[in-house]
Amino acid sequence: MVKLRLIWIFVLIWSATAWSPLHAQTRKTRAQIESEKAEIQKKLLEFDQILKKTAESKKVSVGQLNALNQQLENRIKYINTLNGEMRLLESEIKDTESRIRSLEKELKNLKEEYSGMVYTSSKLNQGITMTAFVFSSETFKQFYMRLKYLKQYSDARKKQVEQIEQVADELLSQRKNLEGKKHNMQTVLQQENQQRQQLDKAKKDQQNIVNSLNQQEQELKKQIAAAKKQQENLNRMLREIIAEDRRKAEAAAKSAGTTTTRPSGSSIPMTPEAAALSSSFAGNRGKLPWPVESGFVSRPFGTHPHPTLKGITEDNDGIDIQTAPNANVRAVFDGEVIKIGTIPGYGGTIVVKHGEYYTMYSKLKVISVKSGEKVKAKQVLGQVYTNREGVAEVHFETWKGLEPMNPSIWLAGR
Repeated sequence: MVKLRLIWIFVLIWSATAWSPLHAQTRKTRAQIESEKAEIQKKLLEFDQILKKTAESKKVSVGQLNALNQQLENRIKYINTLNGEMRLLESEIKDTESRIRSLEKELKNLKEEYSGMVYTSSKLNQGITMTAFVFSSETFKQFYMRLKYLKQYSDARKKQVEQIEQVADELLSQRKNLEGKKHNMQTVLQQENQQRQQLDKAKKDQQNIVNSLNQQEQELKKQIAAAKKQQENLNRMLREIIAEDRRKAEAAAKSAGTTTTRPSGSSIPMTPEAAALSSSFAGNRGKLPWPVESGFVSRPFGTHPHPTLKGITEDNDGIDIQTAPNANVRAVFDGEVIKIGTIPGYGGTIVVKHGEYYTMYSKLKVISVKSGEKVKAKQVLGQVYTNREGVAEVHFETWKGLEPMNPSIWLAGR
């Protein structure tokens, strides 16, 4: 009988089941969602500040429409992120509810097993105390085995009580966890509803601006024609600057004692330092910092449709970045300032040389560097100009020799 009870107690000692927390992938996914929310909220704040400045002008402008379009696009992204967070919370709530059901069942089983152990022990030991049971042993070996059995029995009951307490604590923790997740779900639902209300309002504002701009069609067409001529003048000036710089490089190569090389794929001779700088610039394609700390591309590179006028296209040899008023304009890479000037329609303009590559920064109201000055990446070159419509916009171009390149493929992603 004692042997059977020992086996039964041994089984009880090892009967507890283990559980595990949520998978690491869930934690990673939640971290990703929180990171996305923070990034989009930062952009929404930036664009909201830009939009408020453009809205201060009594005249509706394309710049105001561009800022509002960016707000709409990022608000939709934010709503999608909130929906993803709600799906994650729903999954976590289901997992937690399943865990609670499992713990409730486990706790019930443990209590039943413990009750059975106590009942069996009382039935088996009726009419005899544990002390009498030990000291009634006929041999020392029997005495030792009975003493060992009592210890195992005591340990088993202690273990069973500990398991019950652990499962009860875990059950309480999971119930609190469930309540927290349900509260989070309500919070996210409220956020999503608020964002949808703001989105609906922004769509109405967008349509009002579009309608207003459509009434200014003739004036906008004149502005587009003027901008085209200004772009042509800007490109002509930049080509002259680059051509002059190339002539100087050619002349330097012919000078006695001048050490120059003509790197593979390059059409101009360069000193070893210039060749290294050129190679480094090329190697940082897609990694260059933006010429302003915050903002968005309001006019992309190449030929693109006008945002409101049907059938009208615009050409751009660079990109225009709408930013906050008085924003600092920065060099995107180490180089040398080779030209500073003022161009009609583009204001203050700076050209920086990076070996055989060139970057140009226009629409500046303040210039903080001098021609011939060596500059470093992210060094402030000046401040952006804000027009009468409240639009602060920097024009940025990248060239390799005499050929313009799409600046967006050179700048780091945002």
